Amino acid sequence: MKVETREGFALGKSKWLAQMLNVIYILLALSVIVSPFGIVDTLALAVFERTREIGILRAVGMTRRQARRMIRHEAMMTSPLGAALGLPVGIALAALATRGLHTYALTLSVPVRSLLTFVLLSLMVGVVAAVLPARRAGKLNVLTALSYE
Repeated sequence: MKVETREGFALGKSKWLAQMLNVIYILLALSVIVSPFGIVDTLALAVFERTREIGILRAVGMTRRQARRMIRHEAMMTSPLGAALGLPVGIALAALATRGLHTYALTLSVPVRSLLTFVLLSLMVGVVAAVLPARRAGKLNVLTALSYE
């Protein structure tokens, strides 16, 4: 048996909760590290599947720079879209968890500043991840791309 004051008990439980929050932040950081690979893979596949389309666009006057910009803009739209879908789902799951744990006096607190930081980080990660597929799209040979099927 262990006897603690109310403040000591609360301090012990808050340390455990802080450790769990740190684990969640580590998992979030890992997802930010892994997500560029998914974005690169998706964009590389899009460039591969649209080789003929990019060749036609290049044949009618699109420059290499414009082709790279087009792929980068696709990445810039994909990243915030993932964040826009993930944030409400995450907040809803957190609300469900806090509702289930209401007996422990947990309340839902949405860290808006941190969430905005992660949205901006996802936008930057999307732009960086688009560099390689955009370079491939810009380097496509027009004649080879037109005959691609």
